[in-house]
Amino acid sequence: MDNQPLSVFELNSQIKTILEETFLSVYVQGEISGLVKHTSGHFYFNLKDAQSVIACVLFRGNAQALNFELQNGQKVRIIGGLSVYPPRGNYQILCKQIFSDSLGDLFQAYEELKKKLENKGYFAHKKSLPPFPRKIAILTSATGAALQDMLKIASHRYNLVHFTIINTLVQGKGAKEDIANNLAYADTLGMDLIVLARGGGSKEDLWAFNEEIVADAIYQAKTPIISAIGHQSDVLISDFVADLRAPTPSAAMELILPDQNQWLLYLADLHNIFKENFTKILSSKQTLLLHLQEQYKLASYEQKLFIRHSEIQQLTRLFHLHFFKILQKKQAQLGIIEIYHSLNPIAKFINEVAQITEIYIAKNPQLKCQNGYAQITQNQKIIPLEELKDNEIFELTNSKTSKIAQILPQQ
Repeated sequence: MDNQPLSVFELNSQIKTILEETFLSVYVQGEISGLVKHTSGHFYFNLKDAQSVIACVLFRGNAQALNFELQNGQKVRIIGGLSVYPPRGNYQILCKQIFSDSLGDLFQAYEELKKKLENKGYFAHKKSLPPFPRKIAILTSATGAALQDMLKIASHRYNLVHFTIINTLVQGKGAKEDIANNLAYADTLGMDLIVLARGGGSKEDLWAFNEEIVADAIYQAKTPIISAIGHQSDVLISDFVADLRAPTPSAAMELILPDQNQWLLYLADLHNIFKENFTKILSSKQTLLLHLQEQYKLASYEQKLFIRHSEIQQLTRLFHLHFFKILQKKQAQLGIIEIYHSLNPIAKFINEVAQITEIYIAKNPQLKCQNGYAQITQNQKIIPLEELKDNEIFELTNSKTSKIAQILPQQ
């Protein structure tokens, strides 16, 4: 033994070297107690059993790989190594990986139920989701932050939807029955969609969504169901059975609700395209209509009637003009007659008739016959007596009788 004493730090340093080299990797199980999460993201706690306690530290980098939430009283298994802090001579387990002691049994139950439901066809049939839902039921804790996050996103994304909030137990005793009952109730409300939602938590906290009674309620529902449980890394039985799986409750709103701003822009583009195409079509139809109108004018009875009417009007004008000329001519002739009448030609005519009458009366054969005269005719022609020759036959006629006579030769 060296007579030169060691300093406390030297002793702790030697212990540190021996312990860390000897216990470079340890695998130990126990119960968490005295859990403290530092603002840096590191976890400090004790691991204990019935006889002993050892300090542990889990640095932030390794803590981010945890798939469950550390809690006091939780049984865990730890992989790590011993580390000594020389200034105080304390040693602790520097944790690299931590596993929940209950996860092994839960994982086995999860896999068995998953296989059972898959064989029953629970994962195969998916109902289609409406593109523009109007009524949505949300099954979640009414006091949870997940609900407020969903409603906030929905108000900005699509404000034409009405939400029915059904307060639901999402963890702990009675959660699976409450979830199943509320799913059956929401399915009777005539909703377009049902969203089953919960924020993040440990595997144990989320286990109600891995229960068969919940899977049955989802499968039997006629309304499309969205499973929005936990975070992206949390994959539950409800995710497989539901018609759509959302990685988070907030993401569910983005998946099932249309973006009203994008749709408004799309509708504006459609309106412009429609207006442009309608204007082109209207212009084309107007040109065609004008062409057809011209063709109709050439072939229509209306146009033919118009032409005939125009011709009649032209003939009417010509008739009026010609009639006016005739009228003028007749009026001129009437003027001459009036002048003629002013000279009293009728009186002159009456005098002439009277004179002729007197001559006729004087020479009337009947008057002469009354004095013994008769008219000589031959072949119905009046002839003078001196023209008759010997032996010629002729007629002698007066007003009372007619006789046949013959010229006798002179002795």
